[in-house]
Amino acid sequence: MKNELKAALAAGRLQRGLWLNLPGTVTAEIAGRAGFDWCLIDAEHGPWDPAGLRDQLIALAGTGTPSVIRVPMGEDWVIKQVLDLGVQTVLVPMVNSAAEAKAIVRACRYPPDGIRGMGAMVARAGEYGGIDGYAARANDEICILVQAESGAAMDALAEITAVDGIDGVFIGPADLGADLGYRDDLSHPDLWAVVESGIETIRAGGKSAGIIVAGAEAEARMVELGVTFLGCGSDASILHGALADLVAARPC
Repeated sequence: MKNELKAALAAGRLQRGLWLNLPGTVTAEIAGRAGFDWCLIDAEHGPWDPAGLRDQLIALAGTGTPSVIRVPMGEDWVIKQVLDLGVQTVLVPMVNSAAEAKAIVRACRYPPDGIRGMGAMVARAGEYGGIDGYAARANDEICILVQAESGAAMDALAEITAVDGIDGVFIGPADLGADLGYRDDLSHPDLWAVVESGIETIRAGGKSAGIIVAGAEAEARMVELGVTFLGCGSDASILHGALADLVAARPC
């Protein structure tokens, strides 16, 4: 049950991955076999369907690619459900303060360090009782990533990064840009100055910095800045773009 993604991020190794916004197992399996370091099932802007999430996790497990789930919110009952489904790395959106980050850590950990309910022995996470001592080892293997995507979060970034148990902070440029007044101009240099400063703050706090960007040039810049949890696109966007290009290339 060792979390290889958590270990890689802790070691500072670049981990490139893909967002899965399309439901179902086929795209998940194709993505898992493509060679990414991780695939993220997006339950914030994709379907929140625990049964569907379970099926996607099983499909990814068959490929050997580590899975991540972005939950729709940082509620403890939501986090408990996805952890019991067997995911070991969670991304929690819209975290604006150190207090919120601390609550998320507690939701991911068993007592006495947290409040996670003791149900994994009958769930997929504990292989339905097949993993001996799951609860004793789980706290150390759950990887917790939180999203900073507002002006308030950026103001509190150093405090969020300092929270014990947070493995990384992911900057969401789209929501951050909208909150800062750049909703219709997400390439504005002032926005990216804030993003780059935020990455520096995260790295200075000893945590993994994450982001999703589009294009090889933007990816290279993020790697240069020290981002190690790097999103390289979404299955939905990639499929849309490929199909549109195919139509445009046809003479009739």
